[in-house]
Amino acid sequence: MIDAANAAATRVRRIADGAAARLRLAAGFYTGNRFPYGRAELSFLRWEIARGVLNPPTANPPGSPWWRAVNDGLLRDKTEALLLADGHSGEPSARSVQLWSEFLARPSPAAWYRAHNASVVTGYLRNATLALPELPAERFMMNVALVRVLYAHALVARPRLALGPFAPLGHILGDPRGRTVGFFLDLRRAFPELYPLRGLRVEDLVAAEGRLPRALDYGIIVPRLVPLYDFASESLGLPGIEDLISDGTPCYALPARRADWHDTNARRLTTRLAAYAVRL
Repeated sequence: MIDAANAAATRVRRIADGAAARLRLAAGFYTGNRFPYGRAELSFLRWEIARGVLNPPTANPPGSPWWRAVNDGLLRDKTEALLLADGHSGEPSARSVQLWSEFLARPSPAAWYRAHNASVVTGYLRNATLALPELPAERFMMNVALVRVLYAHALVARPRLALGPFAPLGHILGDPRGRTVGFFLDLRRAFPELYPLRGLRVEDLVAAEGRLPRALDYGIIVPRLVPLYDFASESLGLPGIEDLISDGTPCYALPARRADWHDTNARRLTTRLAAYAVRL
């Protein structure tokens, strides 16, 4: 019998160029009591498909090698863990696979975030060279996507860090089985649904961000970036996370530009109120 890691890699290769097949494989992991946990991940996957970033290289327009590689890794990890649970031979090929195995053994919101985020962060670290040819606005979006999912994990696993005096709400707001987590992970509210982002600068994306997403990013998350990345490093146990932030600014595949992350427009009332309400 082929071992679980190779079997998982084969399955992902077979579906890599079909959006519907990719979605079926992703959703197939979430059966039985795991079904509700797929809500946030599958919603994000549909957003990726709608943008076209997962299009095959031969499509017109082609997709993004980086987005495809990161999603491939997530699918491989989940599939391998499921095959191991079903009796395939082998040991977990990566820490992220081990964390998915732990989630399968005992599903919980915190266990799901650890496994999911370990796969995502591994994908970021492993595929950094694929990110570099992307437009700066796209690379900024990659950083925002990472920050949001790390923050969502903190909501359920370290709610005091995430919400300050409103910590008791963390488990409700961040539960991947619920609808409220979409506010944190659904990037439709923040960014254009198109690829590539030709003609758009980072400044354009920041300026066009809606009032509530802006309050979330600049009022709540940005003041917590350093402890948030420290939490992710501690929780996921993956070397290299500390290199994804510099001087309090996310810097994956981008120079660390504080102006992109630290809102200098103090007149925005919603941002100021959000920062004050959940101050550390």
